[in-house]
Amino acid sequence: MAKPIRTRTVTAAQVRSYVTKAEEYAAAAANELEAERSIAATSLAIHAAINAADAVCGARLGKRATGPDHDQALVLLGQAGTDGAALAKELRRLLPLKTKAEYDPDDIPLSAASRAVDRAHRCVAIARRAQPR
Repeated sequence: MAKPIRTRTVTAAQVRSYVTKAEEYAAAAANELEAERSIAATSLAIHAAINAADAVCGARLGKRATGPDHDQALVLLGQAGTDGAALAKELRRLLPLKTKAEYDPDDIPLSAASRAVDRAHRCVAIARRAQPR
């Protein structure tokens, strides 16, 4: 039996805030990549995508996942229409890098960081499209 997804209601103003946060994380990720700091770039890219996911879920479903398991956000994104599906595809590829970037002692190649930053920018673009006007 699947665990129930813990959620929190998201307002239109909060959706805009999540988009702003996603944009800031993505810009910082790009700056870190330019400085060849692949671990920071990857971590920031992941946080950009997570905030973008919260924005899309908030815009399309009026709620976001609040549990400690980011895979629950993927489940909600699957319910959030085409924007949710597109963002889930990118986030699904980023989440496995989270532990490596934030906790493991191993380095992350610049090529992997570059792909992470590209994915984050795609996530932000999706979140911008989804936010209420």
